[in-house]
Amino acid sequence: MQPLRVHTGLAVPLERPNVDTDQIIPKQFLKRIERSGYGKFLFYDWRYLQDEKPNPSFILNESRYAGATVLLAGRNFGCGSSREHAVWALTDYGFRVIIAPSFADIFANNCMKNGTATIVLSEGQVAELMRRAQETPNYQITLDLENKLVKDSNGFSAPVEMDEFRRNCLINGLDDIELTLQHEADIATFEARRKSWMAVG
Repeated sequence: MQPLRVHTGLAVPLERPNVDTDQIIPKQFLKRIERSGYGKFLFYDWRYLQDEKPNPSFILNESRYAGATVLLAGRNFGCGSSREHAVWALTDYGFRVIIAPSFADIFANNCMKNGTATIVLSEGQVAELMRRAQETPNYQITLDLENKLVKDSNGFSAPVEMDEFRRNCLINGLDDIELTLQHEADIATFEARRKSWMAVG
């Protein structure tokens, strides 16, 4: 998993509350067996018209937000089913940071395990960031996990509150497998002893 210590990226505002995982990645795209390739299906029903042409009224299709890596979202983002594919779609599209007033717990946990930071700020702070993203061309936001800050170059700064275990995993790029491998020597010792216990006399 790619470490996430300090990230600066173009921000796009998605002013919709209660965006569920079926809206993030519709169910018909869950048949893929790999984690890559989901980005083109992100927000599919909103991004495309019936003829699969880009919907000009959807914000991700505005040229000014092309290449955005910071998503500003409404409250309860990622609710609905627990499908991890939703996170795969967001990360494959290019998002590394999602900022919202609240997240569904399972979705936030899936994000951490895939190296995407979910940052909770107040309703007012998120609204202010969305306003700036709408009014300021090429508006960029910085997440500094090492110093626990969200900031921009125009004077906005807000502290980040995050569980230390989650922050450590993101900063060091540790998923479940890599966390387990930190104890590889202990595991090897246990396995060596277990073999002697289970040996047939």
